[in-house]
Amino acid sequence: MAKKGLGKGLGSLFGSDEIETLSVSKTADEKKEGDIQSIKTSLIEPNKKQPRSKFDDEKIDALASSIKEHGVISPIIVTPVKNGMYKIVAGERRWRAAKKAKIKEIPAIVRSYSDEQVAEIALIENLQRENLNPIEEAVGYNLLMEEFNLTQETISKRVGKSRSAVANSLRLLTLEPALQKLITDGSLTSGHARAVLSVEGNEMRSALAKKIIEGGLNVRQAESLAKELMKKKGAPKKKEKTAAEIEAEKIAEKLSSAIGTKVNISHGAKKGKIEIEYYGADDLDRILGILGLR
Repeated sequence: MAKKGLGKGLGSLFGSDEIETLSVSKTADEKKEGDIQSIKTSLIEPNKKQPRSKFDDEKIDALASSIKEHGVISPIIVTPVKNGMYKIVAGERRWRAAKKAKIKEIPAIVRSYSDEQVAEIALIENLQRENLNPIEEAVGYNLLMEEFNLTQETISKRVGKSRSAVANSLRLLTLEPALQKLITDGSLTSGHARAVLSVEGNEMRSALAKKIIEGGLNVRQAESLAKELMKKKGAPKKKEKTAAEIEAEKIAEKLSSAIGTKVNISHGAKKGKIEIEYYGADDLDRILGILGLR
């Protein structure tokens, strides 16, 4: 079936006055797609592929208390599935609260949607309500790409965001799970995460994330720190000297002082080399005399 303006908001899925004008009291024979119907909560199942993975139990409890007193004011949206069941397209939080309040039936708008449309609407609803954390948002975009072969450009148009915003969101999924968890629980913002992504390697990224959290850094400070870390990484690392090499340098300094010219000692595991600089025949003759070889 044709799409119904998914990127323009949930209001475009049905008429703006539809929720208010349709009656729940219609008989089964009169009801048609788009009507508000009263459906048993036991016949409704959640969308297992919806991007939102975390629900605040305290907020669900508060909503359940409100539903006990006032009922479910805004209908959820469902789509028919097999065996007389319905899958939630939008409104899972209301459904969860209704079940907790032991409400046996819930008002719902029934519409037929493809799996792709269900995934899109679930993502759009959560984005509009700002119910998703950055990782959940990225997972939602990834689902549309992998399961329905949508491009970043197509997704950006449907959800009303820029292509770069979608691309930056998807990059969060390249972070290791421990860092993704810091974003999910709110320890790092998506802005912080972009700074973390700008450095290379899990070890450096983890170290940067730790400094951001412990220092309470804002995004700009995190970006500056990331640049500093990358500069340090770009500079050639000095090889740490062994004890034997340090000792060889000390001997070279003593020889240099004794004969009045530069001496270099290369110390290896089984052999080494002593280099003595001289400047002309007279200087060589001088050094040989000091060594007793003239």
